[in-house]
Amino acid sequence: MDELEFLRGRVYGADHDDAGPRQGRTYVELVAGPLDGLLLDVTDWPDHARAEDVALNTEMGQYGPGGRALYSPRAVDRRRFDWRGDTP
Repeated sequence: MDELEFLRGRVYGADHDDAGPRQGRTYVELVAGPLDGLLLDVTDWPDHARAEDVALNTEMGQYGPGGRALYSPRAVDRRRFDWRGDTP
């Protein structure tokens, strides 16, 4: 199993020991880019925040440690955020 397969279905930012989704929480799927397949917990986000772009810290992007991956919600399917690129 490679690193990308290992990360699929895991929650972004969760401890590696307990990184699976939890009952009663709301998640969006990150599509493409360095965080492809991870779930982002948006349970406590207000509706307007779920409609905005997010910059998520990642060491696996173009800029390595300290870099961020940019994701935007899909217009038609708000359960998925698409990768838009990386930023330092």
